[in-house]
Amino acid sequence: MREYLYELKDPLGLHARPASMIFMEARKYSCSIEAQWESDKADCKSLLALMGLRAKRGSIIRFLFDGEDEEAAITALCAVLEEM
Repeated sequence: MREYLYELKDPLGLHARPASMIFMEARKYSCSIEAQWESDKADCKSLLALMGLRAKRGSIIRFLFDGEDEEAAITALCAVLEEM
């Protein structure tokens, strides 16, 4: 299992566009990818679950990767997050 911490920089928080970018990348991998913010958790392969986190700008989101292709998934998702 691997994890990555990301500080949300978008002024509007985790709205449709960034959530969609995370979702589109996450669904390419077979490993599980979970986002955690405060006490809430979301499966990154569910767009509605991601948007349901309602994370605000400056929030620290913990991404957890678990499975056979977790290394490739974390590399790709980190690249997507840094573009946002």
